[in-house]
Amino acid sequence: MALIKSVRGFEPKMGNDCYLAENAAVLGDVVMGDECSVWFNAVVRGDVNSIVMGNRVNIQDGAVIHCTYQKAATTIGNNVSIGHNALVHGCTVHDNVLIGMGSIVMDNCVIESNSIIAAGAVLLEGTHVESGSVYAGVPAKKVKEISKELFEGEVQRIANNYVMYASWFK
Repeated sequence: MALIKSVRGFEPKMGNDCYLAENAAVLGDVVMGDECSVWFNAVVRGDVNSIVMGNRVNIQDGAVIHCTYQKAATTIGNNVSIGHNALVHGCTVHDNVLIGMGSIVMDNCVIESNSIIAAGAVLLEGTHVESGSVYAGVPAKKVKEISKELFEGEVQRIANNYVMYASWFK
């Protein structure tokens, strides 16, 4: 059973039909929408500020979602995939976003809808990702506009697949 823990009087709240892996941790001021999943060794730590997720968010294996005390909460929109071992910290992620494996998103970043953050990318504090963009590199920069094929083939496909994968484990 996943570690679900109250911190400072805040109890995590989960929407309908969510899946938490047995060794996932969800702590403190966390609100998750419907059909979300938090996978093996992932940590969603709302101990120092709030974390709010929309519907159909998947936090893949080893990813960490955190925030900064009295400074930067974390907000994640709908239909967002956060790749294996990614770090998402004190930022805003809008709808239909793929954050690639091993990427880092720092405080006060804003990732607008329909975007991809490439695997291994590092978004420095305060980076603003334009809607419909692909950002890559260290530090991350815009490398191209997202095509319809890339959006459907990656952003939509991965989000949909993780809802299906979660059903295998329930």
